[in-house]
Amino acid sequence: MASSPLHFSTPLRALFLSPSLRRLPRISFQASLFSQPVTHKTVSISTGIRGVSSSEGFSWRAKASMAETTTDKGKGKVEVFDSEEDLSVSLAKYTADLADKFSKEKGNFTVVLSGGSLIKSLRKLVEPPFVDSVDWSTWHIFWVDERVVPKDHDDSNYKLAFDGFLSKVPILPGNVYSINDALPAEGAADDYETCLKHLVKSGVISVSAATGFPKFDLMLLGMGPDGHVASLFPGHPLVKENEKWVTFIKDSPKPPPERITFTFPVINSSASIALAVCGAGKAGPVHAALGNSQNSNPLPVQMVSPEGELVWFLDKDAASKL
Repeated sequence: MASSPLHFSTPLRALFLSPSLRRLPRISFQASLFSQPVTHKTVSISTGIRGVSSSEGFSWRAKASMAETTTDKGKGKVEVFDSEEDLSVSLAKYTADLADKFSKEKGNFTVVLSGGSLIKSLRKLVEPPFVDSVDWSTWHIFWVDERVVPKDHDDSNYKLAFDGFLSKVPILPGNVYSINDALPAEGAADDYETCLKHLVKSGVISVSAATGFPKFDLMLLGMGPDGHVASLFPGHPLVKENEKWVTFIKDSPKPPPERITFTFPVINSSASIALAVCGAGKAGPVHAALGNSQNSNPLPVQMVSPEGELVWFLDKDAASKL
């Protein structure tokens, strides 16, 4: 039966925050590359409501379809969740599915972790059904950045991952590649890059045919409220490093000051990147990365552009300015 759509002048953000839509567990959409700008966008919500934005206004139509949208820039797939709990479940499933895919295709699964709230968002992986169904023997664990502190220090990303994740799953200890915390920052970065090159040579880590940099199967990244990723901070010269695989920083604007970090050529050679971001305090950088604003000095998070798939996992607070 034909129906007449209802038209609203309400901004998309207000629609996301309306009481009826807040009950939805998540809103998911897909951003794709186009050679020419597109003039309207489609947002399909899992309840079967479809919204169409155009120059004539915004309309909602009842339609059963997959949730996705198209935009004029390739910014990745974006999933918005009603709660951090829902986000964590979806992130666990996404990670477990990729682990199964890559383990079957090539016999191992190379995963890069970050610090901050990312480990908390991975907590569902250590619970049923995932903890019992994943083949942990194929996993190889790396860090996109690390603070140059002892491994038992509270600032250590290794300690954060061990306490919240690694100690609860049977990943082989020899497959966990942490930095040498006995070395200073520059030496630790060089040592970690040497380790990666050895693992590329031995076939554990793949190589990007396009760039020649190591190609990890999955990078699990968070983002700081200033838009930094890894230990690549806004306005810092290291965001432009394009030769080294791993570099070091001694003047981090966020303590502790000494760190090592993967460079953007390595980050962007990944087969898959998941960006997990929660909280209203990060809504500004999320909007900068996914909105339509143009910035001559992009935030580091805006420079994340992998060869393969990019998926944003956002809670509704982080997405509140979209």
